Amino acid sequence: MQNLILASSSSYRKSLLERLQISFTCITPDIDERPKENEPAEAQAIRLAKEKAQAVALAFPEATVIGSDQVAELWFTDSTNLNLSPRVLGKPGNHQRAVEQLGAQSGQLVKFYTAVTVLSRGLSSSALDITEVKFRELSSAEIESYLKADTPYDCAGSFKAESLGISLFESVKTDDPSALIGLPLIKLSQLLRDLEN
Repeated sequence: MQNLILASSSSYRKSLLERLQISFTCITPDIDERPKENEPAEAQAIRLAKEKAQAVALAFPEATVIGSDQVAELWFTDSTNLNLSPRVLGKPGNHQRAVEQLGAQSGQLVKFYTAVTVLSRGLSSSALDITEVKFRELSSAEIESYLKADTPYDCAGSFKAESLGISLFESVKTDDPSALIGLPLIKLSQLLRDLEN
């Protein structure tokens, strides 16, 4: 595929796309990633994936542009928290916020909505993957030890699934394991094949 651009500055997404063994460049999209008021998590992921692709496509109209976004949402599954609404989890940014996030996720379910958009010559196609991660009960010592080992402060949910973060899970339900890291390669591959047909 000629002139393929990944609209992202994420090293995780770049590494994932390299698995497909296709030539591409990365360009950081300049968009406002703040959620809209009362915007559902999955709608936010889809909107941001599209906006990222559109922002880069404006500057490179002849290119095929890939945009992707992921929104994590904490669902409370224990009886003491069942009345709480799901809560969107951002990137922690620092150690203390990561401790708080992992503490809140302990024993709970987190849904990851990972959207991808392919924009080519004005035609846009999008797909969404939903991955469910059930965290096991985590002690404060385990959380501290994990954060020192993996430093996942730039990752939504405060873990790296491709690294030691997998040890924090009780189970994962997904149609596409790459989606949890930030780019659903199965869905993306289908969108790219559809472009060629």
